[in-house]
Amino acid sequence: MEMMPVQSSNHVAAGYDVNQAIMRIEFKNGNIYEYYDVPEYIWDEYLAADSKGSYAHTNIYPPNFTQQRIA
Repeated sequence: MEMMPVQSSNHVAAGYDVNQAIMRIEFKNGNIYEYYDVPEYIWDEYLAADSKGSYAHTNIYPPNFTQQRIA
């Protein structure tokens, strides 16, 4: 999955696999999490959000979508 840098106080980069509906977020502390069954519109809204962290907290982090730490 291609990761792109994002402007955020807590996120370093993010990526999205449209075929598998998996979103990945890399945090400044080095952790990387995947979020499963994420619709493409959520990815688009995340990219457009002024605050990536606030958007993720409200719309992506559990209980919204299942997550798994991968690094």
